[in-house]
Amino acid sequence: MTDTAANQNLVVRDVTPDDEAAVRDLVSAAFPSDMEARLVHTLRHCGALVLEQIAVDEDGSVVGHVAYSRVTPAAVGPGHALQVVCLAPVSVWPDKQRSGIGSVLIRSSLQKLKELGEDLVLVLGPPSYYPRFGFDPVLARKVQGPYAGDAFMALALTEPGSRDLPIEVAFATPFQEFE
Repeated sequence: MTDTAANQNLVVRDVTPDDEAAVRDLVSAAFPSDMEARLVHTLRHCGALVLEQIAVDEDGSVVGHVAYSRVTPAAVGPGHALQVVCLAPVSVWPDKQRSGIGSVLIRSSLQKLKELGEDLVLVLGPPSYYPRFGFDPVLARKVQGPYAGDAFMALALTEPGSRDLPIEVAFATPFQEFE
């Protein structure tokens, strides 16, 4: 499934095996170390990714990437059946950052997550950026896990995603490198 973002002349689509090298180069360039690129690679190859998408420009170049991995709720309480994912990371080539590519990717991928039946999305990132997509640090305070504070935010995609809280969660094992 592809979504065309007319204002950016972008096509957002799922990652294929042929995209892996371009994604690695992009994620490595977008962050100061290779930790995020290693995280994406490990999450992909351990089967933890729920959704991984790229933005491709009119020249066919990969200009942005977003990944969502499974987060596991504890097997107790009303939230045990929630489908929870973590957005990490979102990457755009440094020379193309602040041009709306990340926003297009996030909005498109959140819509696809709704269609896939995900209930709750978590993110650890700048409090000045993610609230524009509906992420809320107050909602995230109802999610107990390895992260806390205003940089830890949550977005309910369904009514149970906000109703069946609080919950305790575990992130995919590759995230332990960041704890």
